Amino acid sequence: MALEKMAGRGSWGIAFLVAAGIVAEIVAKACSSPQTTELNADTRAPTLMKWVNVGMAEAALFVGAAAWLDPAHRVPILLGGLAEGAITYGQYLHAKQAGLASSEPGTETTSGAPRKAPARAAWGMT
Repeated sequence: MALEKMAGRGSWGIAFLVAAGIVAEIVAKACSSPQTTELNADTRAPTLMKWVNVGMAEAALFVGAAAWLDPAHRVPILLGGLAEGAITYGQYLHAKQAGLASSEPGTETTSGAPRKAPARAAWGMT
């Protein structure tokens, strides 16, 4: 109630935050986290963006449904979803690029997948 009075727009702020939160939650469910992605990009990179895209499509369905169901708050729902979608997509792109560029070892072991050498080995220090 206090947020509604402060904003002067009913529950726009709440609708915006809920839409942003659902995008982050759905993509996180599909992809783990940008930090884990960066740490393990050498094994995750081949399928990473496929799952980010699946998460984004799923999030778009939920945000679109919420906007359709609540026409009074359609604009903040869509703005929240779009803002968080853009931020989250950018985070995963950065995590993939930074992880692939890193010489640090990952934290996962996957049979059959190539592993990066530890940074010390890359500098000739074993």
